[in-house]
Amino acid sequence: MILLGGLCTGLLGLALTFIVRAVAYWIGIVATPRQDRWHKKVTPLLGGVAIYLAFGTGYLLFVPKLSHLYPILISGTLLFLTGLIDDIIQIKPYTKLIIQLIAAAGIVYFGLHLPWTGYKAINDVITIFWLVGITNAINLLDNMDGLAGGITFISCVFLTITFLLNGQTPEALLSILLGGAVLGFLVFNFHPASIFMGDCGSMFLGFMLGSIALLSDYGRSRNLIAVLFTPVLILMIPIFDTCVVTLTRKLSGHPISQGGRDHTSHRLVALGMSERRAVLMLYLFATASGILALLVRVLKVEAVLLLVPGFALTILFLGLYLGKVSIHEAKEPPISGNTMINALADFYYKRRVFEILLDVILVVMAYYGAYVLRWDASLPNQQLAIFIKTLPLMIMIQMPFFLLGGVYNGLWRYTGIDDLIVIAKSILVGATTSSVVVFAIYGFQGPSRGVLVLNALLLLVFVSASRLSFRLLRVLMVGRSNLHPDAKPVLIYGAGDGGELLIREILNNPDRRYLPVGFVDDNARKTGRLIHGCRIFDTQKLPDLIRTYGVKEVLVSSAKVPESKLDYLRTMGVNPKRLQIRIE
Repeated sequence: MILLGGLCTGLLGLALTFIVRAVAYWIGIVATPRQDRWHKKVTPLLGGVAIYLAFGTGYLLFVPKLSHLYPILISGTLLFLTGLIDDIIQIKPYTKLIIQLIAAAGIVYFGLHLPWTGYKAINDVITIFWLVGITNAINLLDNMDGLAGGITFISCVFLTITFLLNGQTPEALLSILLGGAVLGFLVFNFHPASIFMGDCGSMFLGFMLGSIALLSDYGRSRNLIAVLFTPVLILMIPIFDTCVVTLTRKLSGHPISQGGRDHTSHRLVALGMSERRAVLMLYLFATASGILALLVRVLKVEAVLLLVPGFALTILFLGLYLGKVSIHEAKEPPISGNTMINALADFYYKRRVFEILLDVILVVMAYYGAYVLRWDASLPNQQLAIFIKTLPLMIMIQMPFFLLGGVYNGLWRYTGIDDLIVIAKSILVGATTSSVVVFAIYGFQGPSRGVLVLNALLLLVFVSASRLSFRLLRVLMVGRSNLHPDAKPVLIYGAGDGGELLIREILNNPDRRYLPVGFVDDNARKTGRLIHGCRIFDTQKLPDLIRTYGVKEVLVSSAKVPESKLDYLRTMGVNPKRLQIRIE
């Protein structure tokens, strides 16, 4: 029944979107290109009408008439109508906010809430903020073709799985019907989109997602951690995007309510990704977050308390990396004058303070992770007591060695082998000292030697990964796709230190407009190897490479290449250029 309902709703959404697109064109309800919007052509709105009608029809046909679902449907309809009016005549942001608060309060009044605390009043307030927040998060996420619809569909899939694990079939039907309606619309909305959902779609979907998440029978969850993290993890991407936009706009002095091209998806494109790849990348993150939400339900609490903070730190590094991307136009200067904003901005640039706070967290995670691994996520009470008592000591001893060892002297962007050696030495000395102190306190009985060894290894991995994070994110998310679209193909002559320096300069500075095809080198033993992903060829392949890739320039990275070689290159119609480093 669940699969049949989803399939029927998807097909209905597909047909209705096709019809609504034509109607929107006919009556002139379209989105016109604007400077603060991403799309470049006139595109019909009202895709949300197709989503709403497909979902409503599916609900009438497949879902049992249950009274506890009525508040969600009525409030969702209110938000749909509000968005529809906004798409047609535009209403003030504060008016939409008031209506969202009314709809959220209605949900709370009829007994749905997030059971995050032991106090009903606090839970009610949290739930209202949750519903309004998720509604606006999906609305903000609707900034690139297929993004809001795709993330909503992925969220619906994981909500459906969660309900099925709880044995909540009607609720599972509700979420899969919503996902099916979105999927039918997504066929026309994925890049290049021929229709947008509009506010009537994004507000409806956001409110429905936030409300459906409240239906989960948390009483059947194995632990409180699942209650706290499951809805947040399933909806992590819209929450993450909202946080990035809110913080960066605040720190730059731009109003949050103002539209802009500064969302997570836009920043990925600014790094060099295509629009399609940026959206698929966010789909991948949403899927990973949903899988983690399911794991939270089945893993032991001890393992979850290590896994979730680790994922949170990964998201934090991603946010910091994307936050560094410049996306505001030059004519949009930051707005100054707000003391609090200036203070926050000043703190934001205190990189060393951030590094120290981060390392404290990593020390805690490494020490706790060592206990989790040593005792297979089932800590004996005695060992838990040792962990709690000795954790402050681990922080007090390790952090000074980070400072004295020079860990805070490097720049993350240029972290290399020398920096990793400094980190390893600091951790080795700090971990050894802390181990001796802990053993001495307990008379060399009680603490596990395995825990102390694992602690040093995990801390080395965690700190090293944090320092390499920006370089790793650049490689994983962007790779060579950030090269200028007008880049011309070049060969690099010389696969030595100069060649490595030259290709790193090209890859890190796309404005140079070079596309490295590969290396050529007179040393045949280097043939077939790679430097930064570029293959090394034998010099005998030069004519074939020049002809195949249309190479017009060869960058000579070594001063040892004789002038006769350069003359040989000129006879093949290419212009050789030597790498020169001058110190004056």
